Amino acid sequence: MKLTFSNGWRATVAEDPLLLLPRFAGTSVRVVPYTGETERGIFLLNTFGSQEFLWDVSDEFRFAPDGRQLVGVDLYLPDNSAFAEDAARVPTTPAVRPGGLRADEARNFRHSACTVLCRAPEDAVLTCLRDLDVLDEPLDARIGIAPDVALLVQHGAVVGWSLTDPARYLTTPFAAPDADPPSLTTRRLLTECLDLITQPVISDVEESDPAALARLRTLDDALRNQREDRHRADALRTFIAELVEIYAA
Repeated sequence: MKLTFSNGWRATVAEDPLLLLPRFAGTSVRVVPYTGETERGIFLLNTFGSQEFLWDVSDEFRFAPDGRQLVGVDLYLPDNSAFAEDAARVPTTPAVRPGGLRADEARNFRHSACTVLCRAPEDAVLTCLRDLDVLDEPLDARIGIAPDVALLVQHGAVVGWSLTDPARYLTTPFAAPDADPPSLTTRRLLTECLDLITQPVISDVEESDPAALARLRTLDDALRNQREDRHRADALRTFIAELVEIYAA
């Protein structure tokens, strides 16, 4: 199967998906081999593909020059959440087909980040779409490029991506997620975090709405005092740290 990215750049679905675990760090989902900023710079220098430049937010798909196979992705979470009735329209078919990617040519390109976040009940799945028009037609395929990470394909084009069980992969950007499953408390607090950092609630926070700021302070306190699943609780605190500093200090 051929996949088309932004600006007509193309790749072919290959046999082997990435074996690296995704790292869900609030604003992005990373499936990458590096564990620090210096390593990230070296990784970008030694690969080709799409990447973010300064103010230009774009999803990163990086390929090895030798063989042109996919070796890492960095996918950005939109800050605009779809209404529940739209999120309910996200298709669950076809089934995910595991597969890697092989670039058709070794050159850089830009792939636009998704604009809308669709949240399944209890945030069991996060689906990010190019736009809501994607929901008007069925998908061609769902390509599992890494554990629980799938690209959504429509008319041969990559129109979004999904992360299944995001609570499991909560961590900071350069750390591997915990091997133990997340607690029920962590799952509940993840939902509260996502409520607060996406529309429409984020607008209430930024406008210093008393009820929204009370929710923010309550959440921050709950994360500070969570005794179980501490690594994920600390990761969740980074989701709201800037909001707390600016609006609720």
